[in-house]
Amino acid sequence: MASLLRVCRKALTSTATAQPLLRRGYAVESAAAIRESPDRVKWDYRGQRRIIPLGQWLPKIAVDAYVAPNVVLAGQVTVGDGSSVWNGSVLRGDLNKITIGFCCNIQERCVIHAAWNSPTGLPAHTFIERYVTIGAYSLLRSCTIEPECIVGQHSILMEGSLMETHSILEAGSVLPPGRRIPTGELWAGNPARFVRTLTHEETLEIPKLAVAINDLSTSHFSEFLPYSTAYLEVEKLKKSFGISI
Repeated sequence: MASLLRVCRKALTSTATAQPLLRRGYAVESAAAIRESPDRVKWDYRGQRRIIPLGQWLPKIAVDAYVAPNVVLAGQVTVGDGSSVWNGSVLRGDLNKITIGFCCNIQERCVIHAAWNSPTGLPAHTFIERYVTIGAYSLLRSCTIEPECIVGQHSILMEGSLMETHSILEAGSVLPPGRRIPTGELWAGNPARFVRTLTHEETLEIPKLAVAINDLSTSHFSEFLPYSTAYLEVEKLKKSFGISI
């Protein structure tokens, strides 16, 4: 009886030690059998979609316009000739259209949107005409900005608001719905109020600022290919020739 118990114990210990070895062998075999496909796309920060079509609407970008790689353009968005949209901005034309005119610049982290309709009865689309500078972190919704204007950083323009030609909105200001800034005036505050009339020299500097930022965007534009994921093919070509990326 004692010898039978010893034989049973040896059998149990041998099977207990064999099971982990078997599992380890199966794991090695499966790892060798599963290999990563060379066609698999390795996503990184550049995998973000910049141009997002919505239904029949596709964002339109002029050939010489600069749109940063991490900008989001969705739906009815048009970026005109010589304009620039800088890093982190979002232009969402899912409810109504957004138009960026000639030689405008939308600086970092701006959000531009358009509502279905405006409570003031004015057009609900967002329309930014030529030589307009929009400061960083600004929010624009269903507003109209006429040529040669400046919107300061962290400003908010609400539904139906209007900035006429040669006007400036100071940084951190809020332009309420339906409010109008007349031609040649400087407004500031929350809500925005009249501060003073601009001098002739100040109005002449407004388009010069837009042109200067446009010239700056050309140096950024040369670093990025304007469309699609063609840069991936360029990087593959560089690697094949041993060129460092």
